[in-house]
Amino acid sequence: MAMIDWSRVRQLRDEVGADEFNEVVEIFLDEVQQGLEHLQVDDDRSDFEQHLHSLKGSALSLGFRTLARLCQDGERHSAQGQAATVDIAEIVGTFRTSATEFQAGLNEL
Repeated sequence: MAMIDWSRVRQLRDEVGADEFNEVVEIFLDEVQQGLEHLQVDDDRSDFEQHLHSLKGSALSLGFRTLARLCQDGERHSAQGQAATVDIAEIVGTFRTSATEFQAGLNEL
């Protein structure tokens, strides 16, 4: 299964228009990067559920399917009091891989 839901990406581009799409992408990537940085320094993991929920929403908006699934799993674990089991390195790595795949695929849209 592809990491990126390209039909969602096309839908978003059509919704916001080609001119605004690049700005939306830039905002998304910045927001996710900030969210991931926060997760990496949140030692007590008290806000994990909320931050993972926000990241999941951002990821779904731009078609980052695999990242959204990992965030959803982490959100669920955090809600069950198991935030310590969330693999932040996997989430960060998935974001980086997804972003690379996304940037490469944008040229083909």
